Amino acid sequence: MPSPIEDRPGLLIRDPFHYSDATLIIPPVLVQLLEFFDGASTELDMRQALVRLTGDLTVGEAVRQLIDTLSQAGFLENETYHAMRDATRSQFAAAPHREPAHAGAAYPEEPAQLTEFLSGYLSAPEPPPAHASLDGNLLGLAAPHVSPQGGWESYRDAYLQLGPAHHDRVFVVLGTSHYGEPERYGLTRKNFRTPSGEARTEQALVDWLATRAPEAIQMEDYCHATEHSIEFQVAFLQHVCGPGVRILPILCGPYVRSLMEGGLPEKDDSVRALLDALSELHSLHAKNLLWVLGIDMAHIGRRYGDQFSATAHQGEMMAISARDKDRISRIEQGDAAGFWELVQQNHDDLKWCGAAPTYTFLRAVPQARAQLLRYQHWQIDPQSVVSFAAMAFTG
Repeated sequence: MPSPIEDRPGLLIRDPFHYSDATLIIPPVLVQLLEFFDGASTELDMRQALVRLTGDLTVGEAVRQLIDTLSQAGFLENETYHAMRDATRSQFAAAPHREPAHAGAAYPEEPAQLTEFLSGYLSAPEPPPAHASLDGNLLGLAAPHVSPQGGWESYRDAYLQLGPAHHDRVFVVLGTSHYGEPERYGLTRKNFRTPSGEARTEQALVDWLATRAPEAIQMEDYCHATEHSIEFQVAFLQHVCGPGVRILPILCGPYVRSLMEGGLPEKDDSVRALLDALSELHSLHAKNLLWVLGIDMAHIGRRYGDQFSATAHQGEMMAISARDKDRISRIEQGDAAGFWELVQQNHDDLKWCGAAPTYTFLRAVPQARAQLLRYQHWQIDPQSVVSFAAMAFTG
């Protein structure tokens, strides 16, 4: 993304998988050279390009330094990268627990501070109607997965729907897999640790799903190690229901084939098998399950590849809000096919990173009907906006 540091312009590069802990800022004049890292171009090609850009014939050292810096950081697909990747994946696979990846950054890492942090959000004024006011039985909720500081009102409105009667449920947490494989679902048998304690992953249900749809599943998916869309939900669930809350964490990869080629996601045999398995799971255990969707909606502005700046609730974002709410209306009606039809328009130019978990839930629990509790924009940077909502599902 563009460097956020005023006196260091350029392109900021970091590794979302955390194979590498390096963060680099590539100066503007060198950014254009990155296209030469294509597996075909040579170092000489890069030198010639830089000479054309700068008029300086002595560019060899700058090119070599760029190559060496990217390689040492693990940002080139070579032996250094593969060694970092394999070591990090092996470490996660061998770990007895899923450790918190975002404690100390997105939320406090000290237990008492985390309790105070979350209590402050959930006890803030102007809460939504309590769970008792919802018609029908609560089947699930949808909350954001943006930073809690950015989306706290929607987190609050969602998690205040949980009453004491829900605390002993198994929470099926459907999270966006931002870096996972398309048409695949990431599972893990590991318990999730946060500063609050250890949430228990229902291993029997994980194994049951794995037997029903093995081709659709990435078992012990490394994406779980760094993904925040489930971790944030676990932190809130522990705060509301207790540290040992029981969960079934599922990362949903994007339905790229359907977006690009048309048809419903279940046109893919492996996707259909997993969706059918989740539907069967709900039928078998409905009274003991409660679904949690960790989803954001539109991602608009320069940070996300648009050629314009976005401002929350202004200009282009007014039209985005209207389109978001069209999709939300389909969700409220439990209309999975209608929701996906809107997502497919322009190959999802709204960039809803919660589209796959949402569709997955609507297909797994077709009787669910949603109530919108809050819809928001967050100005994530001066040129970019994320939208999200809090919803409660009954049926």
